[in-house]
Amino acid sequence: MNCFKDTHITGYLRPGMNNPRNSEGDFISLKDGRIMFAYSRFNSDSHGDGAPSDIAAIFSDDGGETYNTEPVILKYAKAFGVTNLMSVSLLRMNNGDAGLFYMKKTADGNSECILSRSNDECRTFYMDIKCFPSKCKGYHVMNNNRVLRTSSGRLIIPTTLHRASDPREGYYMDERGCAVYFGSDDDGYTWREMDEVLHLNAAHTKTGLQEAGAEEMPNGVIYSYFRTDLMVQYESFSYNDGNRWTLPQPSTFTSPASPMKIARNPYTGIYYAIWNPIPNYNGRQKSRYGWGRTPLVMAKSSDCITFSEPDPLENDPDRGFCYPCIYFPDADTALVAYCSGGEEDKACLCRITLRKIIL
Repeated sequence: MNCFKDTHITGYLRPGMNNPRNSEGDFISLKDGRIMFAYSRFNSDSHGDGAPSDIAAIFSDDGGETYNTEPVILKYAKAFGVTNLMSVSLLRMNNGDAGLFYMKKTADGNSECILSRSNDECRTFYMDIKCFPSKCKGYHVMNNNRVLRTSSGRLIIPTTLHRASDPREGYYMDERGCAVYFGSDDDGYTWREMDEVLHLNAAHTKTGLQEAGAEEMPNGVIYSYFRTDLMVQYESFSYNDGNRWTLPQPSTFTSPASPMKIARNPYTGIYYAIWNPIPNYNGRQKSRYGWGRTPLVMAKSSDCITFSEPDPLENDPDRGFCYPCIYFPDADTALVAYCSGGEEDKACLCRITLRKIIL
């Protein structure tokens, strides 16, 4: 195996009564030695992306080997006057705060990213900051585990914008996404939209550029990647810290329209990619609940350009594995979480698998 010495599943977050979906989370180490995993906890009878959802968390006091079973709600959607909060990213801020990022969806068809800051390790949050300027309305998608701090200190949020009509005129949302980036140079207190919007230059795409991600390469170039329906992840590069980007082009990562995650181990400088490598080509057999999002594999790279042959993490043909997050509590360990639902869960999005990897 190229990527790891050992890997094992440490837990599941299964759906249950009045909890039809658990999905899209992230990890952070707390100052008392525990590890927190925060995620989207849906709380009605629907598991659709717009269904009622809050931000919940579970905790581990043994390095991610086991987790407490009762979730704690970190943020209630009703406190914002909405029904849906979802898609978590966690980041340690420069002043020591724990930063909780998530998407808030509003009744008028818009969405925005919120940064909630905590100075008591996520027991309470003393400030909620809107990360999208007020002029930047629209239906934005930010995946979990996506906020990037570059070597310059800049924070970058990669998003996909789906342009929509006014609900009063009959609501319509364009499934063809375009990539929009937001940046902060003061540790998240103020934000601006970056200079360029990226589009997919292809005549026969129904997705456009969806579910953008970003990672910094060793030379300081920012690498961005996007899911598409063209059987590969597309990619773009920024040479000026996310302000402007090269024309999106096909990458070497074959893929269905399913999200990828690339993360750099801060202790070793090695990059790890997790994704679904088999496209939904014409004639491929897909399970009803897995959506073709299997297998799930992992590869590594020293330069974020050339990756090793992938090692499998999951390969059940009746399940779907997607929305992975990667967290490195130390040089030799990766904590990984991803959606992993099947027939009993009613969709691949509804169950989370927690996994520990010895690198």
